[in-house]
Amino acid sequence: MTELIRPELVCPAGTPAALKSAVDAGADCVYVGFRDETNARNFPGLNFNRKELEDGIGYAHARGAKVLVAINTFPRAGHPEIWHAAVDDAARLQADAVILADIGLIDYAARTHPDLRLHLSVQAAASNPQAIRFYAERFGVRRVVLPRVLTVPEIAAINAIIAPIETEVFVFGGLCVMAEGRCALSSYATGQSPNMNGVCSPASHVRYVESGHGITSQLAGFTINQFGLNEPAGYPTLCKGRFIANGKTSYLFEEPTSLNTLTMLPDLIKAGVTAFKIEGRQRGRAYVAAVVQAFRAGIDAVMAGQPVPDMDLDCITEGGRQTTGAYEKAWR
Repeated sequence: MTELIRPELVCPAGTPAALKSAVDAGADCVYVGFRDETNARNFPGLNFNRKELEDGIGYAHARGAKVLVAINTFPRAGHPEIWHAAVDDAARLQADAVILADIGLIDYAARTHPDLRLHLSVQAAASNPQAIRFYAERFGVRRVVLPRVLTVPEIAAINAIIAPIETEVFVFGGLCVMAEGRCALSSYATGQSPNMNGVCSPASHVRYVESGHGITSQLAGFTINQFGLNEPAGYPTLCKGRFIANGKTSYLFEEPTSLNTLTMLPDLIKAGVTAFKIEGRQRGRAYVAAVVQAFRAGIDAVMAGQPVPDMDLDCITEGGRQTTGAYEKAWR
């Protein structure tokens, strides 16, 4: 019988407080971003300046945890300076790895900092052995974050072919209807997209309009959703808006729901996944602590040969609903 490898638990931290919460709750790794457009969660009030990251890395390392820096947007043509500076500073501050998507930036990091560990962001959308091997053989990429479009058997098959290249998969958090790294939908309304500017539906373009019938959410002047008086009002992103089509009102692209794979942890571990990633750098420290504690307990239980504990995470999932997403592809 093949011995199971304990996967790393990779957890989000949008602020120094969230980093401490993740580490204290049992994270093996914490991923963060700089406070600029080099990362795909470039929202006001989030992310780290250089001194905060230095302190955060010190806090994590003192407790046996690693810090990964997401530099996962695509540089502006002819102006890669701030992206290069982000890689340089991550290396200088002794980050354990950088998470990159742009092939030119990966090349820069590999040439300039040969000792810096490179992870391939999900934004690069490498979902087959040939693409993964290209990045590993050409640039020395050590780990690939797989897109959320693969079943567990497909992941196992990829791992069997690409070893010892590591794979990381998302296990909890928000989903996206778009192909990883290809979303430009937000830019049609706001002029800004997550892949280039690090923002999907930026807060500066969001408005909530109250009336006697409830609340209307708007993005750059476009109505995205309408909520009743007692209905929670969600954040207005275009792909999760409620629209009228053929006389029927529905979530046309994607319903608000969260990925939750707690019950699938044994299968993902058997599939040879190296690391489990929790989404949510824009979430608060309470969310981070709760999810990290749940998945820490789940992983520890599986590795001890015990069943995964039954834990209710409905209160922190999007729309109070959960799915296993493409991992099972129940719609086939």
